[in-house]
Amino acid sequence: MKKFVLIAFLLASILTSCNVDDVNNHDFYLEVVPIDSVVMPEYFVKGEVYQIDITYTQPSSCYYFNDFFYEIDGQQRTVAVVNTVYTINNTTCIDAPEEVTVHFNFHATGSETYVFKFFQGEVETNGVTVDQYYIVEVPVVLSDD
Repeated sequence: MKKFVLIAFLLASILTSCNVDDVNNHDFYLEVVPIDSVVMPEYFVKGEVYQIDITYTQPSSCYYFNDFFYEIDGQQRTVAVVNTVYTINNTTCIDAPEEVTVHFNFHATGSETYVFKFFQGEVETNGVTVDQYYIVEVPVVLSDD
């Protein structure tokens, strides 16, 4: 999760640091939000493209989908949802959580089982913060037949 926060911070810094006089006047920041559920196929056919649907909860009306954090490590994929949170002074946020579904396309190019780790938040136990993931293993077959 610390990687997610660092990447989000760096991206926000780059996007908002064009004017030196405006460094302390940010109108938004990026935040990684927990994933509630995922729709995945039972298996992938090598060479095919699949839509992966992800549902998460936007805490207020100031949250908007920005992008996915997507990290590849061999056959493992770590996925998180990144939201833009607007903080403009004259904007009133409505604290009404809303369920949102977004998707990305996955191209199954390998022939080994893929392991997806979907970020579901953090849990603190005895002063130690640990990332929580929903882990899905999806085998790859050579054809649908």
